Amino acid sequence: MDIRDLFPLVIYDDKCYLCSKFASIVHRFAKDKILIVGHYSDIGMKIKSEVFDSNYDSTVMFWFMTKKTAFGGRAAILPLFFNVLTGKSREHLDYDSSSSCTQDCKTPKAFFMRTGSLFSNSKKIALKF
Repeated sequence: MDIRDLFPLVIYDDKCYLCSKFASIVHRFAKDKILIVGHYSDIGMKIKSEVFDSNYDSTVMFWFMTKKTAFGGRAAILPLFFNVLTGKSREHLDYDSSSSCTQDCKTPKAFFMRTGSLFSNSKKIALKF
C-alpha cells in the first residue's frame, strides 16, 4: 500500500483523551473527506516512519497531511478547515475512535496545556515521495 493514496489525512495522539475528542469532531465534520489516523496505530507508525526523521517527536501536535505537505499544529488549522469545506468525498474511510488515555488529560489544566501547545507549535514539511 502506498501512503500517498491515503492523503489527505489527520494524524492525532490517540493516547490523549482531548486529542481523541478533537479527532472525533474533525471526523464528524469531514465525513469521508479526510482519513483520521492515530499516532500509535499501525498505519500511523508507518506514515510517521516515512515522513518524519527518526529523532523527531511528531506527537506534540496533530498533523494534517496532503500529497505535497505535512502541516503540524497551528499551521494545520487553516488547511484542515479548507479541506473540510472544499474536499471531495472518497470511499468509506474507517475511523477508530478508541482512546487509551494514560495521562490525567481530562482536567481543565490539561485542556489549556494542550490548547497552548497547539497554538505555540507549528511546523510545515514538504513531502518528497
